[in-house]
Order: sequence, then C-alpha cells, then structure tokens
Amino acid sequence: QVQVVESGGGLVQAGGSLRLACAASGSILRIDDMGWYRQAPGKQRELVARISSGLVTYYADSVKGRFTISRDNAKNTVHLQMNSLKPEDTAVYYCNAVVIVRDIFTRSAFWGQGTQVTVSS
Repeated sequence: QVQVVESGGGLVQAGGSLRLACAASGSILRIDDMGWYRQAPGKQRELVARISSGLVTYYADSVKGRFTISRDNAKNTVHLQMNSLKPEDTAVYYCNAVVIVRDIFTRSAFWGQGTQVTVSS
C-alpha cells in the first residue's frame, strides 16, 4: 500500500554529522506531516523533528540548533541533517509519514523500518 524507507544511518564520532533520508512510495494521494522519531535502548520512542506539507517545522528541544529537517513534496522525501552529534543522540531513527491513501481516502501513519545512528565519544 504505502512504503516508507530510511537510509543514511551509521557510526560517527561526537561532533560529527550525518544526513538521514526517507522516501515514501505507493498508493499516495497526499502526504501531510512527515517526521523523524528515535528510540534509544530502554527508552520510549520520541519525536525528533517534523515538517508539515506547508514546510512548517517543529524540533525537540534536545536537537534545536543542531538538526535540520527538510522535505521535497514532489518526490515524497524528507531529510534530517544532523550536526554536532552527541553520544546521547545514539538511537534507532524512524521516519513517519501521515498519508492520505489513494482510492480509499483514508488518513494513516506509516513507519519505516528504522536506521541505526551511533555516536561515539
């Protein structure tokens, strides 16, 4: 129906940068919000950043000034540029897309499989 695929995770030293990418495809009529969440071991999944179809952004306080979310509505993609990474940013990062599904006109949230980001000290 709808597929969400992330890429770009990896291992980086503290202070370094990574850029995550996410692409949504399938039976998409329209995508409303797109966002990035993360889940560290033993912790709940938390919102990192999200962006509306009108390009209004929201950031968690812990990443403000270091992370930047962007999207391309024509390509159904969203990116997360992560700078000045800290060990506490280590987590599995998940992409989320709120999609109006073509033909059935339902509004549902779809998740990617996650990509590991590890920041060493």
